[in-house]
Amino acid sequence: MQPIIIFFLSLGIILFLTAKLRLHPFIGLILTSVITGILAGEASTIIETITSGMGKVFSHFAIIIASGSIIGLILHRTGGAKLIASDIIIISKKPLLGLNILGFIFAVPLMCCILAYVIFIPVAREIRIREGLPKVLTASALVFGTLASYNLVYPSPVVYSAVYELGIDSSDILIPGIIIAFIVSVIGYFYAVRFCKTGGISDITIDTDTENGNIKTPGRIAAYSPIAIPVALILADVFTNIPLFGILGEPDMALLIGVVMAIVFAYRQYTFDSVRQWIEKAIKRSGVVILDMCGGGALGATLAMTGVGQEIGDYLAVLPLPAILVPFLIAVAIQSVQGSRVVTMLVAPSIVIPLVPVLGLPPEIVLFSMASGTFLISHFNDPFFWIYKDLAGLETSEVLRSYTLGGAVMGISSLIFTEIAYLFFY
Repeated sequence: MQPIIIFFLSLGIILFLTAKLRLHPFIGLILTSVITGILAGEASTIIETITSGMGKVFSHFAIIIASGSIIGLILHRTGGAKLIASDIIIISKKPLLGLNILGFIFAVPLMCCILAYVIFIPVAREIRIREGLPKVLTASALVFGTLASYNLVYPSPVVYSAVYELGIDSSDILIPGIIIAFIVSVIGYFYAVRFCKTGGISDITIDTDTENGNIKTPGRIAAYSPIAIPVALILADVFTNIPLFGILGEPDMALLIGVVMAIVFAYRQYTFDSVRQWIEKAIKRSGVVILDMCGGGALGATLAMTGVGQEIGDYLAVLPLPAILVPFLIAVAIQSVQGSRVVTMLVAPSIVIPLVPVLGLPPEIVLFSMASGTFLISHFNDPFFWIYKDLAGLETSEVLRSYTLGGAVMGISSLIFTEIAYLFFY
């Protein structure tokens, strides 16, 4: 069977299983991965491919997600997240825009849009409660900010390798990338405000099951330290060559330090049993998120095994399209098949670089065109899809409408502003 047919069949199957039958995403993703492998004629290696895809995701994100879940729940139960949310509301006057900017600022320094989202989603939750907003609205305002800078701003891992493969001076794309990314982030914010207001009354009221009735207002050091210290350690690792920060600033280690700080500060005001129960509940919640992410990794690995990304890229390369659309669509094809933005920008240049002389575009424009394509089409094989869904407590349909469609709007907007930059400055 042709890889492109397998690709669309796989998307249809996972959509039917998770959205229509409401089967748990992990089971739906694994079953779809098995079917994909069989259709591709790789039945003998399908389990190995599935476990390999799951293992890569688990090794990269298990500690981050579990630690972020613990920090978030402790901050929520101790009132720390509420204090941070109050400060953002006071400072920004527009808390949703403040969330968007928060994600935009920290995604690149943290070298991971997922990490930025995990760290700040507890704050988004408290803003949702205080302002009476639908959870999809606050979560999408935050996530769109993280995506905008992570996909477009150097030295994000998304663009880092492509800069050198295309022979671009980093100083030539830093400022244009920041400008385009900021505009795209604001567009994402307005998309969230306009199209992500869905949700019943249960979505905008306090969840009494997770609310601590005896919250004692913490000090700002106790509230901010579990978030600020890990962020500071990661930034120190990025911007210095000090060996100590190379250890402490590694994201897994930094967040574990944040967990310890959150526990220590909580013990000062609450009983051992209370804090222990919060930790256990956070671990259970994170387990669901990690399983869904691993399922996405399995599907991404099996789709990549079919070779559909390369096939689509080769096909697009010979079509009579406007030059700026070719790198964009090749990146879209690869992103939609395997789900990782970093992988997309590792694979797409190998297809696009031989075409650069024919396209007649400056390398900077080629780069931003490909980077714009990484916004589209993020779906079930994207680990961030499931992190966004589970940590915000959303339905699959809400994620498709906000994260997937919103990302598409941002990607097309990014391409448009890339074209404007090309017309006026190159």
